[in-house]
Amino acid sequence: MHESVLERTQLVARSPVDAFAFFADPANLAAITPPWLGFRIVAAPETLKRGALISYRLQIKRLPVRWLTEITAWQPPRSFTDVQLRGPYRLWEHTHRLIPCDGGTEIYDHVRYVVPGGAVVDRVFVRRLLDEIFDYRARRIEELLGAA
Repeated sequence: MHESVLERTQLVARSPVDAFAFFADPANLAAITPPWLGFRIVAAPETLKRGALISYRLQIKRLPVRWLTEITAWQPPRSFTDVQLRGPYRLWEHTHRLIPCDGGTEIYDHVRYVVPGGAVVDRVFVRRLLDEIFDYRARRIEELLGAA
């Protein structure tokens, strides 16, 4: 089984408390997801916490995808982790860390994932798609929270 890792870091001009509050609102997930994915939340609590489930639908290359994640770790305002329970990956574990820094907060994303088809499918298709999604996400987060 080939496991991949995606890491991203960006700085925003908000305190960790404010940045964490942004991520604690599930509606903001749609605000930072590329529109071409057709992302739609099916069910989610008003605010996230440990044990919260988020069910959503999206489209990847016109293929409908149902995804269910659980918040498995919740340490405001420092970090949280969501894990896919049902969806396109064999493993998806996304840890978000918010670290205070001069002028705001460093947002660090660490994603462990495994795709069906292994390293070749990841290299040819999935990693490129994830890079596009996380590039869009970074731009939107900067627009919404401000660059540090």
